[in-house]
Amino acid sequence: MSVFKRLILQLARWTQALPRVQQRIYSIAKNSRLTAGWGNQTTSEDTELSSSLVNGRNRARALTRDAPYAKRARTIVQNNVIGTGIGMQAKVVNAKGDLDDRVNDGIEEAWESWCGAKSCHTGGELHFSDLERVMMGQIFDTGEVFARVHNRAFGPSLIPIALELIEPERVADEFAVAAQYGHTIVRLGVETDEFHRPVAYFFRSTHPGDLRLTPQTQTKIERVPAQDIFHPRIIERWPSTRAMPWMHAVARKLNDMDATTEAEITAARGAACYMGFIENVDPAAEFGVKQEDGTTEIEISPATVERLGPNEKFNFAAPNRPNSQLDPFMRMMLREVAAGIGCSYESLSRDYSQSNYSSSRLALLDDRDLWRVLQLWFIRMFRMDFHKRWLQAAVLSGNIAAIPKEAYALNMAKYEKVSFKPRGWGWIDPTKEVDAYAKAIEQGFTTVTHVIAQTGDGRDIEDVLRERAQELKLAKSYGIELPTFSKPEPPVIGQPAAETADEGKDPAVIAAEKMLKGKGRYA
Repeated sequence: MSVFKRLILQLARWTQALPRVQQRIYSIAKNSRLTAGWGNQTTSEDTELSSSLVNGRNRARALTRDAPYAKRARTIVQNNVIGTGIGMQAKVVNAKGDLDDRVNDGIEEAWESWCGAKSCHTGGELHFSDLERVMMGQIFDTGEVFARVHNRAFGPSLIPIALELIEPERVADEFAVAAQYGHTIVRLGVETDEFHRPVAYFFRSTHPGDLRLTPQTQTKIERVPAQDIFHPRIIERWPSTRAMPWMHAVARKLNDMDATTEAEITAARGAACYMGFIENVDPAAEFGVKQEDGTTEIEISPATVERLGPNEKFNFAAPNRPNSQLDPFMRMMLREVAAGIGCSYESLSRDYSQSNYSSSRLALLDDRDLWRVLQLWFIRMFRMDFHKRWLQAAVLSGNIAAIPKEAYALNMAKYEKVSFKPRGWGWIDPTKEVDAYAKAIEQGFTTVTHVIAQTGDGRDIEDVLRERAQELKLAKSYGIELPTFSKPEPPVIGQPAAETADEGKDPAVIAAEKMLKGKGRYA
């Protein structure tokens, strides 16, 4: 052995003899055979979107189209975030600080008139409340939606503004031009500046999956300024130019559940029929009885048994469907899906057999906290800014006579004050909750305005009081007295409560009753 080889072997022995250095590491960062498929790449949100957006969007649309639980989840989100629509109430105040009813009524009347489908929607099919529901549905399906503002009047309304809904597929995802417009860059069809603020959007003139009416139909790409586009999406990481579908974390499970139920139904249909196998008893005999077409297969009709040929025996197949373990397995899968979507298992499955009243109520209250967050998110992302655009178009076009153009131009913020009224939810346990709210209001822990906002289903205190006043006035005109809340007047300070009922009683009895019932105290 050469000297060089002996030296290498000696170094190897010394290396093995050295003590190993222990490295402390988080378990989430350890690499092993069991974590080989766990992602360990460093990527930005836009990098991940560029590789996953198209396939994820198409698969999410397929789920909401074909999978019943996915469709149910979208309906839950639409019903709880938008409901029948997010109301609007102008809150313009005068110089004294009181609500200016004349101006507010003018704004609200113009808004109600414009919200008709023929005026607010460029396609003339969606009332504004329906348009909001469609927008929320698109956000659930694809994670985002685009609404383009057109500054022209549509339909009977003379207010020169309308909205066009644009599906995310029309955005030119593949269109990327680096530094074409100075310091801006195009990411996934969106032109942004150095701070990732949107500057413009690139839209296809037609949907890539739309019908091609003529062979000459060409798709053109249009650059639309960002000031004319509303792009509501839930941002989980920043910067994030686009968004993934709402169900991206549970889409695979939903697809597996859909395939599993289909396979179980197919197996159950087969098990519902008597199936079996023909066994040839005599190996030397010719197999089977040939039919007229030359095959050896026979067909068994319901409630009949065909006579077999000689040396053949029919063995029934023992059916094992429906699968008794399918129900608990699907419930387990559905709980994961509900957790990933953000709603409770009971709401998604409509299955209340696995919970009692207390747990169902807790889940419902937890759901409502999420819906309130999403309601405020939708108002911030879309309604607040759009209300300013709509009000400007309505005032400057002279469609709100109560607001002079000069006064509006000098103090726009004054006339833009508004309160949005998202849907609320009814009582879960009215007997207890009404009493609890009443006591909280009496003690000053909350207000009537807050309670009505939580439970009034889109109404506010002004709506309730106005309706109540009209109701009492109408009942009085018919000679009917409706029950109203009236608190008894407190006794005058310094004078004891009336004790007419105690006259003639033994003083000791009166004293005992006062101690037990708490009477005879001053207010």
